[in-house]
Amino acid sequence: MKRRSTGKRLQGVIIAAALMGGLTMMSAAAEATARSAAVGSADKSSVSEPARTPVGTLAGTPASTRANPVAADLVAAALAQVGVTVYYDPAYVKLDYPSGDVPLERGVCTDVVIRALRKLGIDLQKEVHEDMRAAFAAYPRKWGLTRPDRNIDHRRVPNLMTFFTRRGKARPLPVVPAAVEPGDIVAWSLPDGRPHIGIVSDRPSGTASRWLVVHNIGAGAQVEDVLLEFKIIGHYRLFPWSWR
Repeated sequence: MKRRSTGKRLQGVIIAAALMGGLTMMSAAAEATARSAAVGSADKSSVSEPARTPVGTLAGTPASTRANPVAADLVAAALAQVGVTVYYDPAYVKLDYPSGDVPLERGVCTDVVIRALRKLGIDLQKEVHEDMRAAFAAYPRKWGLTRPDRNIDHRRVPNLMTFFTRRGKARPLPVVPAAVEPGDIVAWSLPDGRPHIGIVSDRPSGTASRWLVVHNIGAGAQVEDVLLEFKIIGHYRLFPWSWR
């Protein structure tokens, strides 16, 4: 799997304005450019290679590392989005509640996480909304809101980071590849300061020194070697799914 430099990978992804503070608005022309110039491609070869690797066998991974079996289901649910979600679309949409979603062929980085967890019976739209109703002051005040918005709150990276941390799922920072397991959630700060999020897969990088990540940075859901591509600002291990 070929990798492109950070500059080339982000070149052409033109950000018009911040949408509601967390998602970003992309013009139709920029979206077309992003699909050709952003991370990865949506062809079938990118979906089938490289082969998946049993958990705990990655070079540099501690022998004691074993993902919860539910984490393997999360990885499978994330990988299943590759080739299905093919557009990055940050438009604000009024959603059904609970279990509301935008059309499957489009979405943003948070939608990769939301959809994968929903396959496991966990509805982040409902979970985040209920937690924000109970503890609105604990969440970032980046968007000028005075109350929760169930259409968008769960689709914002800072809110997911806050929710996972409140649930006791945050792992220590800084992150080294050996401390990362398939099914983990990783959040980054992109070079322009925008937050990004993805799910760690069970596929090794070309050097077998780290896991590939399922994310959507502009060309739909992709599985790529981006774990160390950007500054890591959050690392979360979700299972078992319970409050501490």
